[in-house]
Amino acid sequence: MCGICGWIDYRHDLGADEHARTLAAMNETMSCRGPDQQGVWAQGPAALCHRRLAVIDIEGGRQPMTLDEGGAPALHMVYSGETYNFRELREQLAAAGHRFRTSSDTEVVLRAHREWGAKDPRDVARRLNGMFAYALWDSGTNELVLVRDRLGIKPLYYYPTPHGVLFGSEPKAILANPEAERVVDAEGLRRALAFVSDMSNAVFRGMREVPPGCVVRVSRDGGVREERYWQLTDTGHTDDVDTTVHHVRELLEDTALRQLYADVPLCTLLSGGLDSSALTALAAKHVDGTVRSFAVDFVGYADNFVADDARGTPDSPYVHEVAEYVGTAHRDIVLRTEDMMDPAVRRATVHARDLPAGIGDMDSSLYLLFSAIRTESTVALSGESADEVFGGYRDFHDPETVAADTFPWLAGRMMNADQSDPGLFDRALWDKLDVPGYLDDQYRAALAEVPELTGPAADDPHERRMREICYLYLTRWLPVLLDRKDRMSMAVGLEVRVPFCDHRLVEYVFGTPWAHKTFDGREKSLLRHATSDLLPESVVQRVKSPYPSTQDDSYEKSLRDQVAEIVGQGDDAPVAPLVDRAAVRRRLDEGGGHEANSMGRRMQLERIIDLNTWIGDYDVQLSL
Repeated sequence: MCGICGWIDYRHDLGADEHARTLAAMNETMSCRGPDQQGVWAQGPAALCHRRLAVIDIEGGRQPMTLDEGGAPALHMVYSGETYNFRELREQLAAAGHRFRTSSDTEVVLRAHREWGAKDPRDVARRLNGMFAYALWDSGTNELVLVRDRLGIKPLYYYPTPHGVLFGSEPKAILANPEAERVVDAEGLRRALAFVSDMSNAVFRGMREVPPGCVVRVSRDGGVREERYWQLTDTGHTDDVDTTVHHVRELLEDTALRQLYADVPLCTLLSGGLDSSALTALAAKHVDGTVRSFAVDFVGYADNFVADDARGTPDSPYVHEVAEYVGTAHRDIVLRTEDMMDPAVRRATVHARDLPAGIGDMDSSLYLLFSAIRTESTVALSGESADEVFGGYRDFHDPETVAADTFPWLAGRMMNADQSDPGLFDRALWDKLDVPGYLDDQYRAALAEVPELTGPAADDPHERRMREICYLYLTRWLPVLLDRKDRMSMAVGLEVRVPFCDHRLVEYVFGTPWAHKTFDGREKSLLRHATSDLLPESVVQRVKSPYPSTQDDSYEKSLRDQVAEIVGQGDDAPVAPLVDRAAVRRRLDEGGGHEANSMGRRMQLERIIDLNTWIGDYDVQLSL
């Protein structure tokens, strides 16, 4: 895993000394993503920067990497991520006459563009199995190509300028260049406040994300254009349930085996739920030696746990049962409230995400978990995306939520957010932002993309609606979670792999009828039956429980203390133009208790602190 950034400007020679400081500043913002090595290549109108986290071919995989054979125009690449089928591709390229200098997957992708991508770089992207975001500069055509993996596991942003483009793994790399403005207008603030992925709007004005499954091509004459190489489609699924379960297991075995390859210590993230437990069991089955596993916990959490609508049981008993059953070398990372409320941790999480779009203690605890893991491992396997792929959330199975004419996570138990309520925001500002209107526009646009259902299920209204629900989760919610996982892990130089995002598995299960996905009357039927032989029965039967959130009342009190301090700054507080201070004071006067400590109420306070931190640390210029 790595961090990449760069600059294309057709007016200048970016290799000149006068641009070196700017390029160094851009690259330095990616140091957390790549603490092991750094490199810059700049010549003519192009500059590519790289920070490396060495995972495969420690000595040989240095970047930027250049390919110049037989007098052909040079190709230059900076690459972030992993291509899991690089060994098969390497064999094909070697058979075609390529001679490799390294053992890295980066060189395989680079040579693949020489062999198969001369006419259309999408022909290379379609061959790759992995999580990746990379930039390729062709000195012969003076064209830049930006490529992102199918699900958007690895982030990649770009910022068109009058004479080229800036790009980076994270917005902070782009913002380090004086050609990029730190302006957030109403459209950007809407995006920052909405828990919906929108690739065309990266919050900072003029900035976009490379959409998952797309390439972006930049040239002097053609400008900047996006081209799609992959999207979810109807597969015309005809397998019966038993065959489907068997094929899901085959895909899981293959992707787990592929993603265990690394030249550095590897571990799994274990929550005691079906997803992470199945993944840990598969890893233990295929790895030589003992698998390390890690789980997050809070001081006194299990002993004082109170069940609620989202979480019926604490994780730790199931975590320990799986660790013993599978035989992992397990360690609990136990956190204190004061650890998560440390202002330095808050700043680190907001800085990692580049946005005030966090989810409170579930961000800070993840950051601290990854910080602790990084002392022992460089790569971790995570169960992220299994709920979106297999239909694991309770909202998938709630008729009222399914029928709601909006994104299900906004209507259901996950958030149950009234977007017309400004909460602690200034009412006039909230009305001007029209967040409900923005979300409705995004919802309608997403529905228009859903591939038409074919076959016998096409006449079933419930099957058609569940196809829409699955598509919404995979394309508008999963990217939010993948971005969170990437940012919190890469902030400490930890590579997190997500096997359930293997595009072959996603394509196959997405095309499966909803009746197959719930054939036993429960959530994640296919995954449960495909992996039940690997796990203790208690975990096989466990009901979905989300990532844990602290129930310590002192956490909510600490939030109120910090918000009171912010309000006490008056107009000097960076967040002052956005909030209704009278509403904030009323909220603080209500005190604590169970109602105040509820997810929604707590998130109001979290958002104030995050916004204040973000606007101040990023010197955000609000243009509302």
